[in-house]
Amino acid sequence: MATYEEIFENNRKWVAQKTGSNPDFFAQLAKEQNPDYLYIGCSDSRVTAEELMGLGPGEVFVHRNIANLVNNVDLNVMAVINYAVRHLQVKHIIVCGHYECGGVKAAMVPKDLGLLNPWLRNIRDVYRFHKAELDAISDEHERYNRLVELNVREQCVNILKTAAVQLSYETNGFPEVHGWVFDIHNGRIKDLEINFRQILEEIKDIYNLTGSNLKS
Repeated sequence: MATYEEIFENNRKWVAQKTGSNPDFFAQLAKEQNPDYLYIGCSDSRVTAEELMGLGPGEVFVHRNIANLVNNVDLNVMAVINYAVRHLQVKHIIVCGHYECGGVKAAMVPKDLGLLNPWLRNIRDVYRFHKAELDAISDEHERYNRLVELNVREQCVNILKTAAVQLSYETNGFPEVHGWVFDIHNGRIKDLEINFRQILEEIKDIYNLTGSNLKS
């Protein structure tokens, strides 16, 4: 674990590495950002977006919170989605959860967790939606892992409920929405292969905000 002072030395080495291979790296970086990806992930310190995707500065617009939730009353994540879609015009939105998620596990503890209660209730709601499937899994560890996956899927659905995403997709054919889980045991990304077009078709009668016959 690096000390506080070592972080600044690491930064100097990073700058030297970047400018050593490309003297104009930071001049180019300062001009603008044109990422194709919006990544919505967990705040867990073990899961870093650019590193696990193999991408660099300027290539991913990132939002992180506890258990990678997309809550319609959370102005932070809603502002991020709106900015990414309407101004940056990202082509892909990724919700990435991870196995061994502390937020998901905490949501299943019958305990008063203070300020976390209303936040984690969103995960409890996901459990309620899929209670029959989850209760049929006898192994507790596997049940938690499956809840991680179902939580990711539900957050993808929440993204499709937003006007910014619906209007952009109808007009431009993007962004596409993807659900991933990062396996913290081996470092691999699992694509849950969310069929966002099918989901959009299934929910549009209720959640259509475009004022027209929303295309899926």
